This record gives sequence, structure tokens and C-alpha cells, in this order.
Amino acid sequence: MARVTVEDCIDKVENRFELILLASHRARMIAGGAQLTVDRDRDKNPVVALREIADSHLTPADLKEDLIHSMQKYVEVDEPEAEPVALIGDSSDDNVSFDRMSEEDLLRGLEGLVPPADNGSDDEE
Repeated sequence: MARVTVEDCIDKVENRFELILLASHRARMIAGGAQLTVDRDRDKNPVVALREIADSHLTPADLKEDLIHSMQKYVEVDEPEAEPVALIGDSSDDNVSFDRMSEEDLLRGLEGLVPPADNGSDDEE
């Protein structure tokens, strides 16, 4: 059934165990409704997944990344620091202070800004 397809994939993924892991993950994605990149031709999902890998429609690196991502339970997200930090090389001022401004104060300040007047003198020179 899929012997020829597996042999076509060996040049893309050298380790047969890894190939089967990636193909089974792709077959589960197809079963979940993922878009096919090759014609089905009455083949089942594992064979379609192997044909996609053999035809280089999907790269093994992308499938591996997707497999790892699907198995992760916790994804660490970099969040900004809560307090502003002084520059590392700036040791001249040890008492650094930061102004605090609420969102409302910022919006009131922005509403009070007036665009600069255009006097038109640049064009007449």
C-alpha cells in the first residue's frame, strides 16, 4: 500500500521513525480538517500525508515544529518588565526617578496639543 510512498520519503526524512511520527501528525491534521496539498485519489489520510512529504509540499522542519507546538502544554510568553530600568552604563545618577502619568492625564495632554501653523514661507524662497 504505502511502501513506495515511504521509500519516496526517505530522501526527505532519513530516519524512518521520525518520518512516521511526522506523517502520523500530518494525518491527524488532515483528519481534523487541514487543507490537502495533493489530490486524495481515494487514499487514506496516512498515505496522503506521506505523498505530501514525498512531493515536498510540506517540509519536515515545518511539520516537526508543528508537532512540537501541538505537544506543548505551556508556552512561555515574554512580557514587558513592570518597572522601567535605568541604563546599565549610566552610573552617574544613582537616584533615578520616573514620572508617573495616568492614561487620562496623557489623553488630556494630547488633546491640548495644537499642530504647528503653516506660514507658507518655505515655498516662496
